[in-house]
Amino acid sequence: MAFVKVAALSELEEDTPKRVELDGTPVSLVRTEGEVFAINDICSHANVSLSEGEVEDCSIECWLHGSSFDLRTGKPSGLPATRPVPVYPVKIEGDDVLVSVSQES
Repeated sequence: MAFVKVAALSELEEDTPKRVELDGTPVSLVRTEGEVFAINDICSHANVSLSEGEVEDCSIECWLHGSSFDLRTGKPSGLPATRPVPVYPVKIEGDDVLVSVSQES
């Protein structure tokens, strides 16, 4: 599993998603509750960017229809979405945020 630097920890604001692209994969980085999560940035229900949504209780909400996804598992926790979105492993090395999209969870 190859990890690639995608951002600096210092540039991630608490509960504010940041969209990055890694090997052609859109990823939303979220710093919340003392951790950093990486989740596929495309809602499984409406094909829109999750990084434009709001973060609360370790979930990200799609701005279009209100579907929520658990940042740890990618599972939907609110309708209308019924399919999960991929989540990716994250490592923090100093101020570097590294993500691997080589194996989807």
